[in-house]
Amino acid sequence: MPTYVAVCGASAAGAEQLRLAEAVGRLLAERGAVVVCGGLGGVTEAASKGATGAGGLVVGLLPGESREGANPYLTVALATGLGQARNVLIVTAADAVIAIGQGWGTLSEIAFARRLGRRVLGLDTWRVEGLETVATPDEAVEKALGT
Repeated sequence: MPTYVAVCGASAAGAEQLRLAEAVGRLLAERGAVVVCGGLGGVTEAASKGATGAGGLVVGLLPGESREGANPYLTVALATGLGQARNVLIVTAADAVIAIGQGWGTLSEIAFARRLGRRVLGLDTWRVEGLETVATPDEAVEKALGT
């Protein structure tokens, strides 16, 4: 069974964060991991693009009651109707979490993931106790996959 890795991050991300996210998505797909994300824009769209471009599987858990607004790189788009509460589902579905950027939703995902005992790797994100900081997409993916 593949490893499921959530990629969480800001919807209003900068160019460098988008570059990092796309690289993370690509590397995860190349290693056979399933990418789980919020399914909209910003970091999650960039990670989805990277994973899909490398032939990977991307599951997006959308906040609304329809698939409208889903990014075009998702393999599976699931409407949850839960709004921001879907952040709990994203990190619960994952074996590990990679957080990129400083959005408030990202901070909530970090907190939920740590509360659930998930390994969380921070790449250009919040500085939070219990959050393992990494410097590169390669390091984030290596640690998320436990290698």
